[in-house]
Amino acid sequence: MNFEEAFAQAEKAALAAVRAASRLSAAARALAKAAAEGDIGRLRRAGERLSEEADSARQEAANACAAWTLDPETEERYLREEYADELLRSADAIGLKMQRHDGTIISYPLIIRILPSQRAVALNRRRVSGLRPSKLAARLKASQNRASRGNPQMFLETLFSAYKLVAQGERSGAAVSLEEIFRVLTLSPDSEYSRDDFARDLLSLDRSGTSVTRSGAQVSLPASTGTKDSRHTFVCATADGEIVTFYGIKFSEDVR
Repeated sequence: MNFEEAFAQAEKAALAAVRAASRLSAAARALAKAAAEGDIGRLRRAGERLSEEADSARQEAANACAAWTLDPETEERYLREEYADELLRSADAIGLKMQRHDGTIISYPLIIRILPSQRAVALNRRRVSGLRPSKLAARLKASQNRASRGNPQMFLETLFSAYKLVAQGERSGAAVSLEEIFRVLTLSPDSEYSRDDFARDLLSLDRSGTSVTRSGAQVSLPASTGTKDSRHTFVCATADGEIVTFYGIKFSEDVR
């Protein structure tokens, strides 16, 4: 049994338990109503029905609890040895392009790492515990189809505005970390702009050839020893499977 089948079996059993619980609740309400009205005949019938529904709900609950049949050892082995193939098949079924690359799976713009011991996957650096292949593939496709934050020129102007807030005083004209820029762009508590969104927009800008702001400032995205610390980098995968890492940014305003 693969993961998709195992999750489907558990979901089916859980939904049966939900329906049984609904019937139990209805039977209890019927008993309460009969008691409130003082109808002895209905009270007895409702009590019998409630007892039957309680037995049924108890059985469905037991079935649901036992529906996931994979033990921890089997789960981990499957994640190590077979899960990647199943995820690739699920992706192919919905027309999502994915490919293996150096122990990972590439699905533009994300890099997927399977974490067997954690019963999770990492999408870039974000840990995701939802492992049902069909659902994960759909999530990845939605990420791939999501529109970029805007056109490259507009994004460049936004970066420049954030850069000017960060690179003040002695730092003016120096390279700063993109981590600092990202924090400026997400100051709003309700911001839904994620690190993955930012990495994708950086890649779009980098590949667009757009490099000069309307005021004439030239952008560069320098590498740094900081790229060794993955906590402060933004990683993106191209549609061709190339992995691109961004760390710093610099604007030079003396372009002639």
